[in-house]
Amino acid sequence: MKVRLDSRLKTVAEMVRTEGRIADIGTDHALVPCRLFQLGARDIIATDIADGPLERAAQSVKLYGAEECVKLMKCDGLEGVPVRDDVIIAGMGGEMTADIISRCDFLRLGLRFILQPMTRDYILRERLYDMGISIIFEKTAVVSKKIYTVMLCEYTGERRKTDLRFRFLGKNTDIEYRIKQICALKKRGRSSADFARLAKELESELTEEEKLLLTAWEDSI
Repeated sequence: MKVRLDSRLKTVAEMVRTEGRIADIGTDHALVPCRLFQLGARDIIATDIADGPLERAAQSVKLYGAEECVKLMKCDGLEGVPVRDDVIIAGMGGEMTADIISRCDFLRLGLRFILQPMTRDYILRERLYDMGISIIFEKTAVVSKKIYTVMLCEYTGERRKTDLRFRFLGKNTDIEYRIKQICALKKRGRSSADFARLAKELESELTEEEKLLLTAWEDSI
């Protein structure tokens, strides 16, 4: 039986290197680890901080016959997690995601993070680059009309500052995501001239068709 993932989790799974050592932090139902097992992954640690999610995860692991390859672990973030090649953190706020990564004790060249922040992705991008982690690329996922960005990142050790434009758009070039971020900037622009200025700049770069999409999005929220 194939694990069924929504667009958000499917996009996350597609960015993971199945031949390596994997950790899924805050795994909940462990659907991504079970899907990765079906795709050939054989060394996966699925963690959560609470018993309830781990009980649900254990049910999924048993259902999909992945007990030998998906190991469950109760911990806070990455604390105690052994060295991994790919680390998944999906479904958390951007600040929490950054905090978890800041406490990783096996940061090294080539380590990859697959991140899907639910909120404050602009803060996450800033902190990633402050920690020497670069974004390779991003992709939009849409679930029930909610728009998310999924980031594939890699530790390079090169710490860099980011400007406001990059913090809000990153390397996501999809128009749906751009429109969502313009709306967010407009809202924040009511109390910040910098946000308002960036919103105006980004809106001026839209085509006429894209401006219609922006209007439709604004009318729907």
